[in-house]
Amino acid sequence: MMIETKPRVLIDLNNLTEGEKVEMRKLGILSEDNQIGDYKYPEIHYERPPIEKFAVHAPHTINEAYNYEKPSSFSRALKMNFGDTKVVLISGTASVNEEGKPEHIGDFKAQLWRTYCNITNLLKAEDMTWHDVVRTTNYLRDIERDYAEFNKIRTTFYSWLGLDPLPAATGIQARLCWETLLVEIEAIAVCTQK
Repeated sequence: MMIETKPRVLIDLNNLTEGEKVEMRKLGILSEDNQIGDYKYPEIHYERPPIEKFAVHAPHTINEAYNYEKPSSFSRALKMNFGDTKVVLISGTASVNEEGKPEHIGDFKAQLWRTYCNITNLLKAEDMTWHDVVRTTNYLRDIERDYAEFNKIRTTFYSWLGLDPLPAATGIQARLCWETLLVEIEAIAVCTQK
């Protein structure tokens, strides 16, 4: 038995490149007459269902990416349960408010604090804290300019929380999705179920 779903089409099907058409046909997305068909859930998942995933929300702090003026296709965070262990994967999170607008434009330090606030509330939505965070990936628009301040704030925040051991981490210079954003952080949190 196949499950079919209707796609949300945001791309202009009349302006696909020849390369796009070739690759989309290989994926089974595009028909020979350039129409997007219904998605057919693979048979394999009836024999081996995918791990159950649940979206995590903190609407009082940060909006859903799907609700941006120009929708973006990702969940703020996903929760997965593995027996008595819960894992939360937090997407790249930045200084964005509950209306989906950037906060503290031009102020790196305030953006970092807002980012920590957003992640804290996503963790709280799953009854987790920074003590459950095992890894962060930290993206800075200008790592040479901002890393010293980033590390001061991160060290202060983690010290205030009493984190020991500290989460594993990586720092990367990256161009972020909005020009106004100066920092973005991903996090992985793991805890035992209650």
